[in-house]
Order: sequence, then structure tokens, then C-alpha cells
Amino acid sequence: MRGALRTFSDRLLGRGTAALTVPPLDGAWRPNNLLEDAPSGIAATVPDCLTLKEGRPVWAEGRRLKGADGEIETLPRTITAMASSSGGRFAIALDGAGITIDGQPQPALAQLSCVTALAFEDESTLWIAIGSTVNQTGEWARDLIELRRSGRLLRYDIGTGKPATIAERLAYPNGMVWTPDGMIVSEAWAVRLIRLAPSGKAVEIVADLPGYPAGLSQSASGGYWLTLFAPRSPLIELVLREASYRKAMMQEVDPVYWIAPALSSGQSFFEPMQGGALKQMGILKPWAPTRSYGLVVEFSGDFTPLRSFHSRAGGRRHGVTSVLEADGQLWVTSKGGGEIVRIALAEGAKS
Repeated sequence: MRGALRTFSDRLLGRGTAALTVPPLDGAWRPNNLLEDAPSGIAATVPDCLTLKEGRPVWAEGRRLKGADGEIETLPRTITAMASSSGGRFAIALDGAGITIDGQPQPALAQLSCVTALAFEDESTLWIAIGSTVNQTGEWARDLIELRRSGRLLRYDIGTGKPATIAERLAYPNGMVWTPDGMIVSEAWAVRLIRLAPSGKAVEIVADLPGYPAGLSQSASGGYWLTLFAPRSPLIELVLREASYRKAMMQEVDPVYWIAPALSSGQSFFEPMQGGALKQMGILKPWAPTRSYGLVVEFSGDFTPLRSFHSRAGGRRHGVTSVLEADGQLWVTSKGGGEIVRIALAEGAKS
């Protein structure tokens, strides 16, 4: 009863869980053009899943596994996640077709779908993030609008071939990185980073975020890199609180034009209008509200934000979903912009 009264009070007064405020971009999050102004990268088709293979950066473009020198391999299904271990093991998740490790199918994982991230704990243990057990990989916007919390984390023993469920009812786990204190997971719809012990019982919030997170990776300095593929906004926060509106929108509007985060925006007049995001005299201001964004942030080892790289409202390098530091360069996949961006970190530090 008390919980129902609090919910009613929050909705009436616009506070608590009904508040429409979002964290500001200030301090280390302060907007800049470092991602947008980086040199021309490698043209790609919806690139994702950056990782290392045999010491060199590789990424996925649909069914194709690619590197800087070109295509490496074509798989039978769309690649949804990849990971490599310090010892050279390599895991790939295929949409609706399970997971292979070092090229070998894993029978116990053959039925998995909507795998959003993989991470090795050690050479014999692989963690698996399943974004949703209700919606498919390409239906992530629907998963958000339906307020789903059906994500799961599995811990897979490669030697025995047995997976164990570590956590359930997660808000679309979308990225993972192993630390000495447990697994760090980006929970997209909860817009936060959490830490889980191998048992899954201890959950700690390590960071609240101003946008929807995706890929995580380690930095050379002992910290972490995180990508955010779209910003939070009061408009989307409002829509998520209005059940009847969300239901009507899903029934009557093409999903491309839902009031929801997007990997890219600004290509159609049918997209939802957002006041200040409308072009004035043919110009879209970089600080205007936007459904898509490009953002990479570096954290210290204790998850203090240190610096960030942005592609703002008028930019093209949006929908950033994975990041990798290698040989003094930061590799970034702009899924919405169709590009692999490379930033020399020494130059980025001076900007």
C-alpha cells in the first residue's frame, strides 16, 4: 500500500521515479567535437563488436568478420558479439545460432539468441550477456519501449560445457569487461554500470550514466572505455512513463519513427519532432536535442570519468557501440555513421 501511495505521489508531483530530469553532460562528460573531428576512418556497414584476434583489431559487419586489411571470414549468421582472451581464445556469437569458441560450436549454447556481449573471465570461463529473452537482437527499441527487464548473464565452463545462470531480470545487459573484483556490466535500459561477483549475488552500481550504454573494454592505463550509443532526454523519459501512449505508438507508428533512442537521426521528416532539434535557417545546432549521439568515455580504475569524445546532434558518427584501445589508438565503431573511427590518444589528450 505504501509503495502504491509513493508511486501516485511521485507521478502527481513529478519527483522520484517520475522525474524527467537526466544527468547533465559536465566535467569529464563536457561536450566536444573530438570524435566528430577525428580523421576519416574505414567505411563500414553497421560495424560492431570490436575486439582483438591474433593481436590485431577486428570487427563485425553483419555476417562478415573484418579487419583493417579487409574481410577475414564470412559466417552463416549475423555476428552479434565477440570476445578474445589474454591467451588468444576467440569466441563469436551468431544471431539465433549460438556461440563458437576457437571455431568449435558449443552444443550447450546452440539455442541462445539475442547475445549482446561476451567476455572471458579466464581461459576456461566465458561470460555471456543475453539482452532480452523476449525480443530479438534487432528489436532492442521495442524491448525498451515495452519496459522489459528480461536480460540474463550466463557463466560458461568451457571444459565441462555447462552454462550457469548468474543473474536474471536485467535491463538489457549490453557490454561486459572482467575485473579482479568481478564482472562489470553495462545495463542499457537502467542507464548504469553494475558490478557482479562470480556468484551473481553481489550487485553494486558503479556509475549512473547520461545515455544508453553499449560496449566496454579495458584501457592501457588500467581503467576502462565505455560507449554510449544514444543520449537520454526528458522527452523519452516522459514517453516511458506513459503506458497508454507507448501502446498506441507501437500499434500505429512505424518503429523507425518511435520516440525512442536511435543509432542515427535527421534523415527523414517523419522522425519525431523535438522542438530545438528542428533546423533553424537550415542549421542544426550541436547542442540541440537529438535521438542519436556518439560518445566514448574513459574511466579510471575506480570508475571516475576522466575524459570523453563526442559526436553531437549535427554530427554523423552516431550510434557508437564498441571501443578498443590498441597500439596507442582508440578504435571506435560508429554503427549509425557506418565507419570505423581511429583516434590517436596522444593527440586526443592534447585537445
